[in-house]
Amino acid sequence: MLELINLNKIYKTEAFEHYALNNIDLAFRSSEFVSILGPSGSGKTTLLNIIGGLDQYTSGNLKINGRSTKDFRQEDWDSYRNNSVGFIFQSYNLINHLSVIENVEMGMTLSGVSSKERRKRSQAVLKKVGLEKHINKNPNQLSGGQMQRVAIARALVNDPDIILADEPTGALDHETSIQIMELIKEIASEKLVIMVTHNPELAHKYSERIIEFMDGTVKNDSNPYLETEATKEYEFKKTNMSFLTALKLSGKNILTKKWRTSLTALASSIGIIGIALVLALSNGLGEKMTELQTSLLSGYPVTVSDGPQIIMEPPTPLVDSLGEEIDAYQNNETIVPYSNKNEVETHINNLTSEYIDYVYQIDEALVSGFSTTRNISIPILKSKDGVATSIDTRVVDFTTYSTNSQNDKMSYLEEHYDVLEGELPQKKTDLVLVLNENNQINDEALEELGFPNKELKFSEVVGKEYKLIYNDTYYKKSDKFFQINGDPTNLSNLYENEDAVTLEITGVIRLKEDATVSGLKSGIAYSDELAQDFINNARNSEIVNAQESADYNVLTGGALGEEQKSLQMPFEDPLSGPQGMIQEQLPTKEQLLDTLGANDVPQSISVYPIDFEAKEEIVSYLDSWNEGLPEEDQLVVTDSAEMMTSMITNIVNIISYVLIAFASISLVVSVIMIAIIIYVSVIERTKEIGVLRALGARKKDISRVFNAETFIIGAVSGILAITITVILTIPINKIIESLTEFAGVAQLNPLHAIGLIIMSICLTVIGGLIPSKMAAKKNPVEALRSE
Repeated sequence: MLELINLNKIYKTEAFEHYALNNIDLAFRSSEFVSILGPSGSGKTTLLNIIGGLDQYTSGNLKINGRSTKDFRQEDWDSYRNNSVGFIFQSYNLINHLSVIENVEMGMTLSGVSSKERRKRSQAVLKKVGLEKHINKNPNQLSGGQMQRVAIARALVNDPDIILADEPTGALDHETSIQIMELIKEIASEKLVIMVTHNPELAHKYSERIIEFMDGTVKNDSNPYLETEATKEYEFKKTNMSFLTALKLSGKNILTKKWRTSLTALASSIGIIGIALVLALSNGLGEKMTELQTSLLSGYPVTVSDGPQIIMEPPTPLVDSLGEEIDAYQNNETIVPYSNKNEVETHINNLTSEYIDYVYQIDEALVSGFSTTRNISIPILKSKDGVATSIDTRVVDFTTYSTNSQNDKMSYLEEHYDVLEGELPQKKTDLVLVLNENNQINDEALEELGFPNKELKFSEVVGKEYKLIYNDTYYKKSDKFFQINGDPTNLSNLYENEDAVTLEITGVIRLKEDATVSGLKSGIAYSDELAQDFINNARNSEIVNAQESADYNVLTGGALGEEQKSLQMPFEDPLSGPQGMIQEQLPTKEQLLDTLGANDVPQSISVYPIDFEAKEEIVSYLDSWNEGLPEEDQLVVTDSAEMMTSMITNIVNIISYVLIAFASISLVVSVIMIAIIIYVSVIERTKEIGVLRALGARKKDISRVFNAETFIIGAVSGILAITITVILTIPINKIIESLTEFAGVAQLNPLHAIGLIIMSICLTVIGGLIPSKMAAKKNPVEALRSE
């Protein structure tokens, strides 16, 4: 039946050769129960893989029913595994997205058995192993013993001559192990069963023959078989997986990953959607879209900021338990902290008081309001559990809200913000907490404001009080230096001082959903009148006067702008709050005076235009300041509306006039994306690849499985793209009709739709070719070991 003649398996490296099997001479009867024992690394599993055709021997010979396998091609080994060998694995190796009966049928599917015959034989063998009531369940709905019974049924259903069992009871409890061994012993009465095990007790109890391995050689054979069979013709039925079978197998796998497949199809369809829309729209639509975007963005401010310009990434969207993004502008009543530390430095501006005066001279008819952000470090105290400490204004964004240039207009906050709780400021000491569209605020800022880092009710925020402390109260002079007037870890003496100004959060606000302006930063918004009040007081404060006349830092004693290493006095630097020993570069005199409130030049100023035409005039007015100035002295104006409008215009122009280039880019992107997705699928389905190879699937069959997956994704992507395009043409046509009185401009030609679906399928199949080839080349032994 089965003969191993002087068989060797050698693993070679540059340094040495390792004999996994060394001169193995064994013969097996056509029906017997053989157990192979031996320590780990002795060659047991290697022998089993070679007998099963999963691995190839280095030298010697393996004969099957007298036929030598030396001249076997890969197709012969595939047919041998499908027709003559059944595998039972320790980890079952069932395909989870197939039902019990579909797992059992898979081997027959590869050998071309009709569906009716497959179902009949599968039901019979499942009944034999006691699982006739579980045929429609998935493997993850079964116990370990039941899954092993499914594996046994799968091994038996094609009526093989040889059953190879690799630790079939290794993952089972004792009672279940006994049941499985009884079943395997029953099978051995009609077939050759070769079992590898580490359990000598079970082996001696149930086996008819025990072969002991050590270091790749046979050390003992309890019942050797010395007869040989004459060479004879022994043909195998060729295996062949039809494309329909591959589609079914891949389709069931895709159904287990519906969301990922849907997102993949949607992402793949974007390029097709773009091309379809271009084909459906008229040449004049681009101009109309640009005009529409221009009107929507006209209310965004024109901003000039001092120092390095920072571009912040938007906060991470809120997601639910399934990972799906939650829509903004929800009517909940909680504040959600978030962390955002991605920054990009751009041009450096240097604002001056002359420039600020220049900005405020803009024609009032063009402006709906101004807002400023200041670089001063206003000493603001919070109190919690009787302990008062300073708020680090580097962590919390303190921004002045816009004031109107004309008194008869609705206030900026009232016009553009929803009051979620409380009321808008009525006096200069009133503050409002600003949230983004998802009710979020930076987690560090929330803690710095004295609130716990968790979701809060709005009502827990409104009414929160702080104290503003003027310089002459906050700092006290000691010799020629100044220090905080109290213990920095508890400033209750300052918090309760009669000169302290009480500030109160009177409301929680959020930019309206339909607002046509960009919102204030998440944080605290306060009146510029409050900032001016502090600056006016600070200019005449003792510490500012002392700093103006001193050539050293009056807070630390260090040389301004130089690194100090010798001073060992703890201090509070207004730029960064409480500090330990001075180790960092100290600010210049100008920076320190700015921080102490001696300079009324804001860090940034934003001008809100009345409309788009006004915005253009405002930008032109601000740009005229740079005429005749060297580049380093010029001020860069940030016009977000213009940038967005320009981007949209360029995109529309590309779609309209450079269709070929656009299509080429979209094709390349789609191919790359699909290749990545299918590669991920190959990695996820590596064990499935090993199972299919063990059942006799050819390399081309494995490729066909993944080609079928790309075919399905491509078809879904194409159909989805056409569906979305058709849906989009409805509102697009209505918009065009309302603007131009031309109805039905966007109409997708049915021939174009069919062509785009075919294009989508071709793209995905091309993108999946390389990953599918990689899948086909995977070593079946290594694939079965993967998790």
